[in-house]
Amino acid sequence: MFLPHPRFELSSPDEDAAEPFAALTNGPFALGGKRMRNLTTLTGALLVTVSMTAMASADTIRFWTTEEQPERLAIQEQMAATFAEQTGHEVQVIPVSESELGTRATAAFAANDLPDVIYHTLQYVLPWAEAGILDVETNDEIVQELGADTFQAGAVAMAQFDGSTAAVPVDGWTQMIVYRKDLFDEAGLEAPDSYADITAAIEALHNPPDMYGFVAATKVDENFMSQVLEHVFLANGVSPVGADGFAPLDEAATLEVLDFYKALAEASPPGELFWQQSRELYFSGNAAMIIWSPFILDELAGLRDSAPPTINDDPTSAELASKTDVVTTFSGPSNPDGAAWADVRYFGVTADANTDVAAEFVKFSMDEGYLDTLSIAPEGKFPVRTGTADDPNKFVDGWAQLPVGVDRKAPLSDVYPAETVARITGGLETAARWGVTEGQLSLASKMINSQIINRIVRQYIDGELDGAAAVAQMNEELGAID
Repeated sequence: MFLPHPRFELSSPDEDAAEPFAALTNGPFALGGKRMRNLTTLTGALLVTVSMTAMASADTIRFWTTEEQPERLAIQEQMAATFAEQTGHEVQVIPVSESELGTRATAAFAANDLPDVIYHTLQYVLPWAEAGILDVETNDEIVQELGADTFQAGAVAMAQFDGSTAAVPVDGWTQMIVYRKDLFDEAGLEAPDSYADITAAIEALHNPPDMYGFVAATKVDENFMSQVLEHVFLANGVSPVGADGFAPLDEAATLEVLDFYKALAEASPPGELFWQQSRELYFSGNAAMIIWSPFILDELAGLRDSAPPTINDDPTSAELASKTDVVTTFSGPSNPDGAAWADVRYFGVTADANTDVAAEFVKFSMDEGYLDTLSIAPEGKFPVRTGTADDPNKFVDGWAQLPVGVDRKAPLSDVYPAETVARITGGLETAARWGVTEGQLSLASKMINSQIINRIVRQYIDGELDGAAAVAQMNEELGAID
């Protein structure tokens, strides 16, 4: 979901949340003091010189990560150990709660005590670049050295600052239309990748209560509705922000959005609907389409006991997964190219970094260590770097082989066909969010969190407002946010 931009207010920095990563102690850079004192003066002087030279090239950097669960930390610490073995440089892996990241980074910046590398969300890229927290030049150089064309274009585009890539894209995920491909094939329907194809599928498949054409989010106070609506607006090229701040919604294009979403709601069960009902109805075989995050992919395959498919009597069955396909990018009539809603994470080398070692660690984590980076949570970490110049699909293919699931494990490539895996990751090419390219993500976040759009869309669905009045009211209320 969207979170507001951090407010750059000074506060006391917290203590590091974890003990520094234990470095190698028996390697060539760990010369013991007793051994030195027992050497002759000449030999001692020589070894001191060698030792000082070695230590000058072996440094320790600090890495802040919001992946703080114990099993995820263990993977990152093992990566740090591998990096230390290869380079002699130590990496202190320091967990930081995502909710505290903005405050801690601001305080550390004020104290000239930033860590060398931060793993962070999209919301911080532009404000941290503007504030000088990120070393934009170094981050851009890393992307160029790895090969900008080996990254998903959308993830790079969302990190642009004054013509440079302000942070290094690491991983991301895209919201998806999850649909019953078996039913679509039987009815001769096109994949639901446009307003028109989705409404055509609803007309053909909607047969309640046995089969709902869609399960739309209608519970106004749920962030899930905000996230779904943003995707639907983006698909038709509609945004409430521009480069100068609030941008009035285009009436014609917004009416198309409203009419489309009303059709989704009318094809849904009655009631206050959010993620829970959409998943339950799809899992029971009573919904043809839903919008969900990729964290549903392992559940569809019966790999998570807490959310089993109920389409048959076997909660571990992969039957529903075999009947499912996904769409990440879809379009409206006013935006034929369409859009995908994406959440992307980045590595940021900071202004206080040991630049060379920090850059080396990031490049390691994005190249030979990249599949380890993705293995931290493969179902929610799509590869934003697809491969290398010599092997363009190396990381996508490798990611598809990583095991997903909780109570049982299986690679996505064992559950879904290669075409589906390609669509899952391909949405990052057209990844978008309100306010990113305009430099207005903070304002857009305030608008989303206000739930003004949710409320007025629901009023339109319920017949309390006509289309023109709904657009006018959204413009009036959104325009008052600053």
